[in-house]
Amino acid sequence: MLHKVSLGIADINKYRMIEARELIDEVVNLAEELKGLRLCHINSTPFGGGVAELLVCHIPLLCSLGIKADWQIIRGDRRFFTITKGLHNALQGAPFEEIKKESIRRVYQTSNLTNARELDPNYDVFIVNDPQPAALRHYLPDSQAKWIWRCHVDSSQPDGTVWNFLRPYIEEYDAAVFTTKEFIPKDLHLAKMVTMAPAICPFSSKNMFIKRYVCRELVENLGFDTNRLLITQVSRFDRWKDPFGTIAAYKLAKEKIPGLQLGMIGTFAPDDPESWDMHAAISAEANKDPDIFVFSNLTGVGNMEVNAFQRASDVIVQKSIREGFGLVVAEALWKETPVVAGNAGGIPLQMTGELSNYLVDSVEECAEKIVYLLENPAVSKRLGEEGREIVRRNFLSPRLIRDELRLIKSLVGK
Repeated sequence: MLHKVSLGIADINKYRMIEARELIDEVVNLAEELKGLRLCHINSTPFGGGVAELLVCHIPLLCSLGIKADWQIIRGDRRFFTITKGLHNALQGAPFEEIKKESIRRVYQTSNLTNARELDPNYDVFIVNDPQPAALRHYLPDSQAKWIWRCHVDSSQPDGTVWNFLRPYIEEYDAAVFTTKEFIPKDLHLAKMVTMAPAICPFSSKNMFIKRYVCRELVENLGFDTNRLLITQVSRFDRWKDPFGTIAAYKLAKEKIPGLQLGMIGTFAPDDPESWDMHAAISAEANKDPDIFVFSNLTGVGNMEVNAFQRASDVIVQKSIREGFGLVVAEALWKETPVVAGNAGGIPLQMTGELSNYLVDSVEECAEKIVYLLENPAVSKRLGEEGREIVRRNFLSPRLIRDELRLIKSLVGK
């Protein structure tokens, strides 16, 4: 059988301190109608990526509401995950010519078939996340469950060859979920397609309140000078996050603000073989400047440390060139830290109003906005406060739970 991630049970009522009463009441009522429903989320890694980040909080909340929620992880070897990384990139528009080879397709299909045979089938609803396990539904044709495919990337302009390979598998699902309507490929034909943005958990170790002086002490212990300004990018080691664009913007900003420091905090995930080469390249570039620091989840910088960096930094940078949503943007805004981010994918959903002035399309624009915020702390403070309120209203876990339960109810009834 596939591995199930063991998690505790959360308490939805904790959110009554920060969320609108009407939202929590709706979530509780929806869950009451669906009480006892067996729900299973499936993805390809238990840590290191945005989906895993979501599910760590999502599953315990569902369980607290009376939903019998589980999380199963598919298995695969390095070759399979190298192929699925190619599929992941291709959904965001990168070419992946390898998928034309029958041998490559067979690896993907065989792995999904093997995982389908090992999947615990005893659920009423399956939610399959991203392309790695997308063919599971195909290999369980007799399943009486409802199947939902959840796409977490910007699939608005997928590579045509890869999309033609994946689309028939996805069209076997009962519903598909995308972050925004712009991400829905125009030739996807399903009876039900909905949009819902991801969300963060404000009570997790990554987002819980920590006093800023503690955060500054932590980053000082890692080598930073707390008497000088600090900007940080937190992301997977991934080309779509444009880490070298961030480093270039930092160097330009440093010409105006000598002594500026840059933290590059990244994560490795078991399903992302490209991350090692990217980490090596970033580290080689960082070694040219003693004020650039690279840390990862493999060197002891985990969720609590990321929390500290996001609170201790003067500006958070997220210079993505493709982005499904960008949970790190919501995380930073929740902590009232101003963000300069790429004008890409789901990031503009989070940076509305005055915050939209800090969406950038070039290295030069990124540097200019960083400098402006560092030189205008009153503006930074106002943007941080505005950002936290945007996240509170739109991007906390109960809203995502509500959206998911609404969709499930529409598929299964009571």
